[in-house]
Amino acid sequence: MAVRLVLLVCGVAVFRTVAVSSFAIDLDYSFKETREDDIWLVDFYAPWCGHCKKLEPIWDEVASEMHSIGSPVKVGKMDATVYAGIASEFGVRGYPTIKLLKGDLAYNYRGSRTKEDIIEFANRVSGPLVRSLPSQQLFDHWQKRHPVFFIYVGGESPLKEKFFEVASEMIVHTYFFSASEDALPQDITVQELPAVLVFKDGTYYVYDEYEDGDLSPWVNKERFLGYLHIDAFTLYELSETGKLVVVAVIDSKNSSEKHASLKDITHEVATGYREQFHRDFQFGHVDGADYINTVIMDEVIVPSIVVLNTSNHQYFLTETPIESIEDLIKFINKIMEGSAEAQGGDSFYHRIRRLLYDGKSTILSVFKASPLLGCILFGLPLGIISIMCYGIWTADGEYEPEEEEFQNEAIDQGEAEAIDGEKEENYNENQKDDGIKENSEEVKGEELKEKSMVEKKTD
Repeated sequence: MAVRLVLLVCGVAVFRTVAVSSFAIDLDYSFKETREDDIWLVDFYAPWCGHCKKLEPIWDEVASEMHSIGSPVKVGKMDATVYAGIASEFGVRGYPTIKLLKGDLAYNYRGSRTKEDIIEFANRVSGPLVRSLPSQQLFDHWQKRHPVFFIYVGGESPLKEKFFEVASEMIVHTYFFSASEDALPQDITVQELPAVLVFKDGTYYVYDEYEDGDLSPWVNKERFLGYLHIDAFTLYELSETGKLVVVAVIDSKNSSEKHASLKDITHEVATGYREQFHRDFQFGHVDGADYINTVIMDEVIVPSIVVLNTSNHQYFLTETPIESIEDLIKFINKIMEGSAEAQGGDSFYHRIRRLLYDGKSTILSVFKASPLLGCILFGLPLGIISIMCYGIWTADGEYEPEEEEFQNEAIDQGEAEAIDGEKEENYNENQKDDGIKENSEEVKGEELKEKSMVEKKTD
């Protein structure tokens, strides 16, 4: 009986796995020609990418969920290393890259890689840029579902045109609606129409062109809650706002009162002193110091306050612990006045330091995710370089004796040639002396003959 139960559970698990994964369509070269007929949510991945492997089961769940709710969005995945040409056309620069393709438009997803956030992104971007709110009931419905959204109230105007233009840029981040004044709850009063309102933190704020400037930067700053749980994706998006980020570094698992108190102090300053700080500062907390340590390339005390300037990579640390709201306000005012000491930055030294730090972190992460891949990527090139260096070194060591030996042989050969030359010269001199002797003997013989002939004639 137990064996049958185990087999049944395993069979159900396998069935669910196959059923879930089958909804994520593997895409190939034909996708380029057929995609414009539908709305696609595509994951561009690389087989060796560790982040891609973590996303794979989540992506299968996204595909299954989108299919089950009857979404018009089709979910696919493409190996960007095999179909590099198509990936390049869509602007894929890293892995994994998630894009929603809608006609000629391509929207990048840069949020947290969770099923809920990805589905939220797909549903938001696949629909109209600006949705209509015809009644208070529908307004209440959307307000309960979304913590932040923007509403245009009024008729046709240049502000409405600008609102739609901003919506086309920011739809990847938040929702945009249009409504008449009658569709808003009675406790919401708008002194002048047309108007743009943002609803968040249990209240609403009205856009003021004279105080807030252009609409697009205002929307970009106000699309975040006043107080956030900050992670890598959130901090990356906050860098586009130009705000300094006040981070309470805490440990949520620590039951100490210091951790909870510091979080409460930061939250109270964010909400209670909004008018004083919200244009220049964003508030939040991060659980644990690991991520902040990688940002500042140093170690921070937990709990503590760190203020990050994401535009130039500077950061500020408190000289004394923050124990009250007044302490945090005083510290923030010192930053605004310029009297607080800024650390870090984007100088040449810090850039080189960041490059080395990121390189070290990347190598360690690769070895941690896949030791075998790390050995292949880094160990093999180092091994080849080591062999080459060894070969060059040993070749230099063997060459010197050969050269010396060659020189010795050359010297010996030269000496032998010199000796042979001397012998030949002596031989030539001897031959010359013999020739002279022979000539003198011939002369003497002729003289004797002539003398004998003269004597004969005389007789």
